[in-house]
Amino acid sequence: MKKVFQWLGDLKRWVEDAATKPGAGWTLFGIAFIESSFFPIPPDVLLIALAMVAPTKSFQYALVCSIGSVLGGMFGYLIGYEFFELVGRKIIELYGVEAHYEHVRVLYQENAFSAIAIAGFTPIPYKVFTIAAGAFEVSFATLVYASILGRSGRFFLVAALFFWFGPKIKPFIDKYFEILSMACVVLLILGFVVIKYLL
Repeated sequence: MKKVFQWLGDLKRWVEDAATKPGAGWTLFGIAFIESSFFPIPPDVLLIALAMVAPTKSFQYALVCSIGSVLGGMFGYLIGYEFFELVGRKIIELYGVEAHYEHVRVLYQENAFSAIAIAGFTPIPYKVFTIAAGAFEVSFATLVYASILGRSGRFFLVAALFFWFGPKIKPFIDKYFEILSMACVVLLILGFVVIKYLL
């Protein structure tokens, strides 16, 4: 555990340094894009770190994160629509949710917009829903609009918290960064548990 905390501390220092460089936004965009289609680590960790370092740029970072995530969701849709058997199925199997994959179809039949929007806002693995949307031929417009609502709502909420309270809570985050990071990991794992056992 000590080594994990040390690694998280190194990550925090790297992020704080990256936040002051011109390429910080592109790094955030890239992570948000690939997370929506296949990458396991959510962009929230980097978004939070960047917003903590530069609270006045919080909404700018949230916009970058939202655009990257929605475009990544479109790419996930393409994977499901055109390359499900080649790539999409392997991603689903990687996350161990293939047994519940058909349930996502039921959710889409009931209300695809709500299912995608909720997945985009919560820790539920969003990539599973974007790939499934393509595989089950959900309306592309539904995916886009629901993604904009869910992902933007999530990232702009984070941005608002740091824009208004960033300077006040920064000492707290600095002190408990490692624990808060572990909490984010726990939430990510809970998201996988939800989709695997509860959906």
